[in-house]
Amino acid sequence: MTKNQAEIGIIGGSGFYDLATNLQEIKVETPYGAPSGMIALGEIVGRKVAFLPRHSKNHEIPPHLINFRANIWALKSLGVERIITSHAVGSLQAEYQPGDLVIIDQFVDRTKGRIDTFYDGPIATHVSTAFPYCPQIRELAIREAQRLKLAFHKTGTMVVIQGPRFSTAAESLWFTQMGWQVISMTGYPEVALAREKEICYTAIGIVTDYDCGLVSEGKAQPVSAEEVIRVFKSNIDKVKRLMLTIIENLPSKRNCPCGKALAQARF
Repeated sequence: MTKNQAEIGIIGGSGFYDLATNLQEIKVETPYGAPSGMIALGEIVGRKVAFLPRHSKNHEIPPHLINFRANIWALKSLGVERIITSHAVGSLQAEYQPGDLVIIDQFVDRTKGRIDTFYDGPIATHVSTAFPYCPQIRELAIREAQRLKLAFHKTGTMVVIQGPRFSTAAESLWFTQMGWQVISMTGYPEVALAREKEICYTAIGIVTDYDCGLVSEGKAQPVSAEEVIRVFKSNIDKVKRLMLTIIENLPSKRNCPCGKALAQARF
């Protein structure tokens, strides 16, 4: 592995950088424009890791303007085969409480206008996202979250909305009635683009609030950006501990289907 390469990518904010040693920021250019920021390369327990701040280092890019294609392409170009990421998520179900972690296993796309594929032709490419999150890393994340005795949920369907506005109470109540568990603005198309590049992808949600649909049932206060940031920051150490132990115990070889996503995706 050359100097400017990595095997694992972490997408989140700069708050995760202290997991690594020997950090060096590099600029990566892509055919799809600039990624969200400089990529920081470092080591965690002897493994090369690339950190990418999804919203830029100073949180300047709103969810609907993130260049997801550039971000995923940049990590792939560095040799990344596995991505571990975190999302601040709102709860749609009363049992998913602020401060809980969620090992996401499904998403529902409610975004609009986001570019969500690398393949615009001439070869028709239809990658399966039936089970979009890497089963090998999910299983490891669940096992390690149990070992660390964290408050977490083994599964969770994340509905991804366009943003930057929060949902109306009617929208949120509909999502709850559909049985979905959490809500975010950043989970899609990141996961689908990673699958198209045959990268394993795992998402850990940090429940920061009850979404506003539960307000109508008298179970919470309406979501606010201030509260989301406060709860996320107060729980980030849980995610960092989980990410660290995942990386420590991550097998060197992939035994999942993620790396063969294109094999049956083309005519």
